[in-house]
Amino acid sequence: MELVCLDLEGVLVPEIWIAFAERTGIEELRATTRDIPDYNVLMRQRLALLDEHGLKIDDIQEVIATLSPLPGAIEFVDWLRERFQVIILSDTFYEFSQPLMRQLHWPTLFCHRLLTDDEGRVVDFKLRQEDPKRASVEALKSLNYRVLAAGDSYNDTTMLRAADAGFLIHAPQNVIEEFPQFKSVASLDALRSELVTASNRPLTL
Repeated sequence: MELVCLDLEGVLVPEIWIAFAERTGIEELRATTRDIPDYNVLMRQRLALLDEHGLKIDDIQEVIATLSPLPGAIEFVDWLRERFQVIILSDTFYEFSQPLMRQLHWPTLFCHRLLTDDEGRVVDFKLRQEDPKRASVEALKSLNYRVLAAGDSYNDTTMLRAADAGFLIHAPQNVIEEFPQFKSVASLDALRSELVTASNRPLTL
């Protein structure tokens, strides 16, 4: 059996923290795993900024409710699910994901959790496990799945390395240059073609 693992933000939906930075005007919140490879460092920076500016979970969720998947993403996920098992492996949070998952017709999502206090302040985060994307791919392969994977950031590269075939999509130039072993594509249509080619089964576009 073949299974496709995809990153979420930057691949299927907009970057949530960038959208929130644009709404709040806090430029430092634009940083993502395209910029800072260490996810723990990135999240500590984000939590400190939320606390500094008095922003709460409701403020972020209000912005998320206005977002839509990237062009073609809904059709792409539907196409995938007709041909593969599909899991979204993301460093987003369940507290963020519901509006976007609904629009994508509820694909399976593995991500993390935020911890909030009684006033709605985001006080901490709980990772599902260390290097969860890589660990998930390795676990799926141990179940005799053949795994194809795609992502756009530093935190996706261990997942791509663990997969039977890994692709960069919508990746910034710095990530493309640092990881030339992964074929880079610029659109979901191009990724669709690469997945068909990488499959060990006869598939159609």
